[in-house]
Amino acid sequence: MCTKVDNEEIIILSDDDDDEDDITCSEPSVLIVEVEDVKKNGTSCVCFAPTCLYVWVDDVINSHQLLFLSVSDCPLTSSALDEDLVVTFSRRAEVLPHARYDCPIHPFTATDDETIGPVAGNQLICDQCFCYICDKLASTCVMWFHRGVCHCNSHKRSMFWNNLRNGALLGELQSFNLTLSEMDAHLRLAETMLQRFKQELAARFSSFMEGKNLEEYGLSLPNQQAFIYDYTPVYELVSSFLDEADKQDGRAAAIMRLGATDYFIRHIQLSGNFILKSPMANVADAKVVLLQRVISSMQRQMVTADFTTEFSFKLQDFYKKLLFPSELKSLRNSLCVRPWDDVLLVSVLKGQNVSGVRKDKGKKDILTEQISIVLLRTEVLQQQRRYRELCRYLRVVLADDSNLLQQVRDLIPFFLCMEGDFTSALHSLFTSVSAPASRFTPPLFHFYLSIFETATAPKLVVSQPAQLCYSNAAWEPIKGAVPLPRDVQVKFALRVQRCCSAVFTDSQCWTTLLTVVNAPRGSLTAIPAPSPQFLHEAKNVVNSILPKEPSSNIQIPRFFQEVYPDQALLLLVTGALGLRILNSALSPALPVLNTFKENVWALEWLWDSLSSSAERLSSFLQEVTQELENTTGSPEAVRLYFSQVLRCQLADSLSH
Repeated sequence: MCTKVDNEEIIILSDDDDDEDDITCSEPSVLIVEVEDVKKNGTSCVCFAPTCLYVWVDDVINSHQLLFLSVSDCPLTSSALDEDLVVTFSRRAEVLPHARYDCPIHPFTATDDETIGPVAGNQLICDQCFCYICDKLASTCVMWFHRGVCHCNSHKRSMFWNNLRNGALLGELQSFNLTLSEMDAHLRLAETMLQRFKQELAARFSSFMEGKNLEEYGLSLPNQQAFIYDYTPVYELVSSFLDEADKQDGRAAAIMRLGATDYFIRHIQLSGNFILKSPMANVADAKVVLLQRVISSMQRQMVTADFTTEFSFKLQDFYKKLLFPSELKSLRNSLCVRPWDDVLLVSVLKGQNVSGVRKDKGKKDILTEQISIVLLRTEVLQQQRRYRELCRYLRVVLADDSNLLQQVRDLIPFFLCMEGDFTSALHSLFTSVSAPASRFTPPLFHFYLSIFETATAPKLVVSQPAQLCYSNAAWEPIKGAVPLPRDVQVKFALRVQRCCSAVFTDSQCWTTLLTVVNAPRGSLTAIPAPSPQFLHEAKNVVNSILPKEPSSNIQIPRFFQEVYPDQALLLLVTGALGLRILNSALSPALPVLNTFKENVWALEWLWDSLSSSAERLSSFLQEVTQELENTTGSPEAVRLYFSQVLRCQLADSLSH
């Protein structure tokens, strides 16, 4: 091997692809060579003679050594120069820290579970020997050759010694079936805090078991000694520890919560002569409150935290093994939470399963979850803006609280709106079974009408429809959405009014809808009056369009909007208002009538439609007249400048 160089020393890092496949620990990874100029065929070449070599020997004999090899400067023969490596000097390797059973100096004799005394020379150690159980220098292990324990016999190929090592290093966490590879600084801190809490809780509960004299509470019984058993101090200690758990890393917090539960759930109540009125003085009541807090926190973690599936299952197994008293057995399955990578859940979210049922080897798996878990998944999917997947999930999931589940399902139209799919949102509002629109409130009607009119919405995380209407969140454009055509908005509003009595009877809902249709699409301030013939024919058309059944759809004939599109929609809503007036009293009526102030011709058309029922028209006239008298001077009365003309028209209609 030769090359042209100018330097006097070269370091070669060899990564030759042509090396033999059978590589041993004697092959060098770093080679320091000297340069010797040799004239050959008229060119300057470099021949390499190794002078120093470091070789790493990895666990060849259960040890880790660094071998130093030195090559003398003496002349080498031509045959030696052809060799890859010539070793002329070596010295003993430096011994690195190692487990006792890997010691290169003292032989080790392995046994499965010998603890009576040292086997052979297993108690002999070098300066770098570590105790396998304590994970510290063997010279500092107090149980190194202690009779009945004998850590010097421990090694990694014995289940007995592995369990003993796990118990020593995992401590309180061994009951969670954790492995050493899962341990980190946060979990070690959690284990330390659990041990300290266990001691403090034992002392506090012992004090509770002793009870307190009545005199300490300012009470007394003549010639009788009685005690009061107050669990409040124990409850406060557990609550304080749970507060500390809330501040820790995710996995550590979960371990601390369940570890604390394992301790306090065993507590029992002692009957005293007096019962304190303090809410947490009774053990049973306090345990319910504490356990519900733990369950709520754990469920949130298992849904929102990035726990591995394996770690989540270990938490669930630990919880199921707790000794639940009879009054708490109903909460045993509270942590049975499907991981996000559950086969059935994933298939539902992706739209591959629309029934929520899966058969696996003859067993039926149904997507059923606690309502608290449903709410948590709803929250997470909203935060991640996975609205389409959320809708698929809510349509098929079953829960233990049907009323709350129905409230969450009523949000499906909103989630579809946030996805920008107004068409699907409208369809989901008027489903054939339990339509969400039938449970509308007036504020909710205004909310959806604003979304469809502006293609904007507030970015919220909600769990029930009522939360949509009382938020201060700013409205922002919905990505990919455009406002619905006005005729679609009108059909939506009329369908809601027919299937929801709360919206149908509400005066403000009519005011909002009429405000929309009374505004022209162009720049004009009023909608021009259509031809008398159109006004006359519109009565029959409007009556045929308006739905007779709450669940029936609305179809507006194309010819009705061809010549007068804005006028047709205004007359359609005005006709629906006429049916509302004929149905029952409308109060307040002035804001509704005030929407016609720029389109008096539509108001005249309304009076003409109402004239078919003279008795109801007379009642309505009296209602409006009374309202005018009661609101004299109000802004509505001022804006209703045509009120006198209105009364004359009403009276004129009655005379006919």
